[in-house]
This record gives sequence, C-alpha cells and structure tokens, in this order.
Amino acid sequence: MEQVAFYILAFLAIVSSLFMITRINPVHSALWMLLTFFSVAGIFVQLDAEFIAAIQVLVYAGAILVLYLFVVMLLNPKSHGFIKIPFRYAIGTLVSIVLVVQIFIAMKTTNILGLKGSVTEQMMKELGNVKLFGKELFTNFLVPFEIASILLLVAMIGAIVLAKKE
Repeated sequence: MEQVAFYILAFLAIVSSLFMITRINPVHSALWMLLTFFSVAGIFVQLDAEFIAAIQVLVYAGAILVLYLFVVMLLNPKSHGFIKIPFRYAIGTLVSIVLVVQIFIAMKTTNILGLKGSVTEQMMKELGNVKLFGKELFTNFLVPFEIASILLLVAMIGAIVLAKKE
C-alpha cells in the first residue's frame, strides 16, 4: 500500500510540475506549483521525514508561493506570460541538460561526495529525526548542500537577467 501511495504522489508531482511550466497564465502556474509542493511533502512524510515535509509546506507552499502570487498580482502580467524566451536559449538549455547528466554520471561512478554510509535505525533512535537530519546535512552532504545553494544563486541571477527590460 505504501508503494502505491508513493507512485501516486510521484506521478502527481511530475504531472503537476509539467503543468506548472507549460501554463501561460502565471496564476494557474502558481496553483500547479502548490500541488507539486504538497505532493513532494507527502513523499517526505512517507520517508519518515516529517520535519522536511513540514518545512516544505510552511516555507515553500506558504511563504514562497504567497510571495510569488504577490509579485504576479503587483506586476499584473498579461495572459501571454512574463517573458518571451528567444529560440537561441534552446542551445543553453540543451547544454545545461548535458551538463547535469554528466554530473550525475560522475557522481554515480566515483565517490566524489565522500559518503561514509547510510543512517541506521540505532542512530535515529539516539539522536531523533531533526538532529540526525542536521548532522547528516552538514557532515556527509555538505558539498551537495553548497552546490545546491550556488545553483539557486545562479538561477536567481539568470531570472533577473531574463526579466530585465531591454
């Protein structure tokens, strides 16, 4: 039964994220994003990561989505969307997809992350869910954490450059 629920939540997350990026109306896109956030939070609950699920709902579905909707309402975009992306950006998208695939292949074939082992049941009982998460995040997964923060910074700068009026 848990596996069926996981597949339903994963399918819902994938479909709603695809609808989110293909909608022209930004408000509809934000509503699909909300469904994506909730389905990902459901997956976290299934993984016994209640803290991450709560953060997912509070921070992303609560704060970030509300901020996004305020920006949409303040800018009052036309129904054509915010930005018309020229075709020349398709090459950049293709290059970035190839780069991400190469990074995943490199991570699978080498021990670039330096992972020492998985979390045991005994560690979960001793430390608790939240302490164990913090310990794992800032010891074994520090490099991926920093890579994710750099990627988010680059995405934010890219969004600003694309949204800039000519």
